[in-house]
Amino acid sequence: MARHAVWRWATGQAQLVLNTGDLGEILRFYRAVTGLTQTDLGARLGYDKTYVSAIELGKRSVDDVGSRRRIADRLRLPPHVLGITDAADTDHRAMVQFGESTVRLAEIARQSGHATEAVAELWPLVARLEARLEDGHTEREVLNLLAQARVGLGVALGNVLPEERLAVAARWTGKSLPIARHFADRAFSSSVLRMHGNELRKAGMKGAAVDRLQHAAALAPTPAARAAVLPLLARAAGTLGDGGLFDTVVRETEALLEEVEHTSLFNPSSLHEIRLRGLVTTGRAELAITLVERAPVPSMTVAPQWRVIELITVAHVRLLADDRDGATTCLETAVVEAVRQRLPHQLQRIIRAAGDRLPASRDAAAQALDRLRQEMAA
Repeated sequence: MARHAVWRWATGQAQLVLNTGDLGEILRFYRAVTGLTQTDLGARLGYDKTYVSAIELGKRSVDDVGSRRRIADRLRLPPHVLGITDAADTDHRAMVQFGESTVRLAEIARQSGHATEAVAELWPLVARLEARLEDGHTEREVLNLLAQARVGLGVALGNVLPEERLAVAARWTGKSLPIARHFADRAFSSSVLRMHGNELRKAGMKGAAVDRLQHAAALAPTPAARAAVLPLLARAAGTLGDGGLFDTVVRETEALLEEVEHTSLFNPSSLHEIRLRGLVTTGRAELAITLVERAPVPSMTVAPQWRVIELITVAHVRLLADDRDGATTCLETAVVEAVRQRLPHQLQRIIRAAGDRLPASRDAAAQALDRLRQEMAA
C-alpha cells in the first residue's frame, strides 16, 4: 500500500492547487512535495528542463489532449483535473460515485440485520480501491472512500464473525486510522476511532478499546458526534471493569439524551442495556437486578442485532436473579433471531449466558453455531 509520503494529492494544500486547474502551479506543487528538480520532472514527463520551466512560468501551454492525458497518467491524477474527459476519467468518476453508494447501502443492510450482504458488497470495492492505491492513485476522494469502505467492512465482519476471529474485524477498521490521521479532520478521525474502538472491545482488547474511544470522544466536534461515541465508551469501560469511568460516561450520556437527536445506538433503550451489562461487569449485579424491569418504552426502531444483544443481556441478569423462566424466554427468542441474522458472536454470548443452568438454551445455541460455522467454511 502507498505510504503517507506519496498521498500527495490528498492534502488540503493539494486540493487548492488542483482546483485551480493551472498546470504550471500543479507541476510546481508536485516538484515541491517530491523533491524533484525540473530536469527530473522533465525526464518523467518526456520534456526537457527548459520546457518544464516554461510551463511552470506560464510561458508555454500544453493544450493537446494527448499530452495532458500523459501528464495526468505520469502524475497519477484523474484526467478531469487537467480538463480531459475520456474513458479513464469516466471510469474514475463512476468508481467514486458507485463506491459512495455501495458504502451507504452496505451500512443500511448491516443496520437492517443483513451484515453478510454488506460484507459481500464491500469486499470487491475495497479490493478495487486498494489496487488503485497500489497503482499510485492517491486522490483525496479515493483515500476518503477507501477509509469509509474499510471501516464499513470491518464493522460488518464484526457482526458475522465468531469471537475467535473478531480480531480480523478490528484490523480492517484499524486500516483506516492512517488515512484519518493524514486528513487531520476531527469529525472523520473521531468516527474512525469510534468504530475501531468498538471492534477492539468485541475482540477482547479492552484497554486499547477504551483508549481509542476516549480519543474519539475527545476529538468529537459536536454534541451529536460525542453522543455517538459515549455509549460505546461506556460499554468498553464496563467490559474493562472500570466502574468509575463507566459511571461518568453513563451520566454524561444520560444528560445528552435531552439535547441530541436519538439514533439506533444513542437512545434510552440502548443505554438501558449498556447500563445493565456494565453494572454486572463492574461488580454491581444486585443493582442491575433491581433495574432490569425498568426498561424504558422504546422511542424509536433499533437495529435488529441490538434487539438480540439486549435479550441476551436481560437473560443474563434474570439468571442472576434466579428467574430461569424469564431468562429462557429471552434466550429462545435470541437464538432464533441470531440464526436469522447470522450472528455467531451473539450465539456464543448465549452459550455463556445459559451455561449449565439452562442446558436446553445452551445446546440450541451451540447447534446453531455449528451450522453457521459449517456454512462459513463451505
